[in-house]
Amino acid sequence: MNEDRFGFSLMRTELAMYEPIKSTDEGDQWREKKDIESASSLQISSHHRPYLPSDKERLVSLDVFRGLTVALMILVDDVGGIFPAINHSPWDGVTLADFVMPFFLFIVGVSLAFAYKVNLSCKYAATRKALLRSFKLLSLGLFLQGGFIHGLNNLTYGIDIEKIRVMGILQRIAIAYLVAALCEIWFKGNHNVTSELSMIKKYKFHWVVAFVITTTYLFMLYGLYVPDWEYQISTQDQGSTTFLNVKVKCGVRGNTGPGCNAVGMLDRMLLGIHHLYRKPVYARTKQCSIYSPHNGPLPPGAPSWCQAPFDPEGVLSSLMATVTCLVGLHYGHIIIHFKDHKRRLNQWILRSFCLVMLGLALDLFGMHLNKPLYTLSYVCVTAGASGFLFSTIYLMVDVYGYKRASLVLQWMGIHALPIYVLVACNLVFLIIHGFYWKKPTNNLLHLIGIGK
Repeated sequence: MNEDRFGFSLMRTELAMYEPIKSTDEGDQWREKKDIESASSLQISSHHRPYLPSDKERLVSLDVFRGLTVALMILVDDVGGIFPAINHSPWDGVTLADFVMPFFLFIVGVSLAFAYKVNLSCKYAATRKALLRSFKLLSLGLFLQGGFIHGLNNLTYGIDIEKIRVMGILQRIAIAYLVAALCEIWFKGNHNVTSELSMIKKYKFHWVVAFVITTTYLFMLYGLYVPDWEYQISTQDQGSTTFLNVKVKCGVRGNTGPGCNAVGMLDRMLLGIHHLYRKPVYARTKQCSIYSPHNGPLPPGAPSWCQAPFDPEGVLSSLMATVTCLVGLHYGHIIIHFKDHKRRLNQWILRSFCLVMLGLALDLFGMHLNKPLYTLSYVCVTAGASGFLFSTIYLMVDVYGYKRASLVLQWMGIHALPIYVLVACNLVFLIIHGFYWKKPTNNLLHLIGIGK
């Protein structure tokens, strides 16, 4: 995802998006030193005792899921522009690309369940570490996605601080990670879990947080009044740049269209319009492009908002995205407290089914699936899909033991951050592009057809 992770090895151990992190107690990091063995001979049946990984072993299926998501992200980045069916939806609706971000947030939640699976000796120290990790991730996002790097075919770099993009994919993950981590540190009960009901009681304040976030989001999305607003576009005329003020007429409440929604209004108020993403996804809608669902010239009578900045990882939508992370955290709790494979899978599949059905019902009644707004229906459907996919991978890899077929994805999952930074963020291509013969266009990338 061109919206959607320096080769800093430090970040690999700090980032819960890619692997479980250390708790404040030494030795409590849920990492593997050896593969889970003998699982291939197991059956999910009451006649077989399920294989139970020890605390020092790694849940291979989580690595595979993470690796699959990285591979999917690279696919939609490189091929999405050619095949609209897998590119991001221009506005309402979902495509393959729109599942990548929720998958990562879901994985963050599952990982955090293991990172804080025991009572912490010092909650304040754990809070400081969580804040520091979030700050590092925010800084990484500003560097990679704030506009400092100008992309392929451009060997310049740097960004005007007055125009730097503040939010982004990594910033969204940092917010979701911090909220989920603080819930685990401060809002976890001391109950012994012996049943599904007792687990809900143990983590009841997690669900209170999710409910408050969802209620706040819905109140703002449908309750805030959106007034008329303006933005500037620049035009080139005989070598000189002129700026034109464009007015967007709104004066509405509860609108979920591209131009007059509360999500964009809050970003313009809190961040400033110059700090938003300048290539909005809605530029590919039929209203804004004659080549829709591809980018193209404006059609006659195009709405005034077609060229306006809009951040798909804005403040309000990122707040709602934390709910996906909390859902993943709940799935991780099921692993922690229930050791039987069949029981785990039954609970995951039931919850996933309910989430998907709820999301589709909300979409049917008018709350459309929408990634830029991160609507509640979108949260439910994508979180449910994450649960289904995770259950399938868990069944195949950790229960039946089909690990050789997933070795590449497992490796990608373990090394997800450097792969993202070097490949998905084009750093490796920029480095190669920096070595050329006589003129910048004479480089290896152009020779093989990349970046033309």
